[in-house]
Amino acid sequence: MADFQLSAEGVEFVKAELKRYETPLSAVIPCLYRVQKENQGWVSPESVSYLSQLMDIPEAHINEVLSFYTMFNREPVGRHHVQVCCNISCAMNGARELTHHLCKSFDVKEGEVSKDGKLTITRVECLGSCGTAPMMQINDRYYENLSPDSAVKIIKELE
Repeated sequence: MADFQLSAEGVEFVKAELKRYETPLSAVIPCLYRVQKENQGWVSPESVSYLSQLMDIPEAHINEVLSFYTMFNREPVGRHHVQVCCNISCAMNGARELTHHLCKSFDVKEGEVSKDGKLTITRVECLGSCGTAPMMQINDRYYENLSPDSAVKIIKELE
């Protein structure tokens, strides 16, 4: 795997975040977001090493944050990362079945990248839309009041 480096703008972002907080540890979350954005949607071990050096923080501290929060992907994801909420309200309204339907419809296993690299489907915890369950997030957009057919249609329109 090639070494990771942030863009010049990414480096400036990290430096600005480090100045913003009293302790560098407080800047880890926004800096991990930046790394994920610039690394095709995931945080690789190489990017953690790079960030550790740039922020002058031990890798262990960054990995603690990375492994605790589910919004950071520790494995590669497809161009469209479909996250289906499977918390209580969504689960009661068919989210687990929806996830299975999407995986079957797009011939991809849960958590894996599709053969064409376009899609990853994962189950996640609460996405904060209990009144409009089931729902999913695709990259940074939210889709609510889903049926299996409407979810498939949304994803097909992305391609």
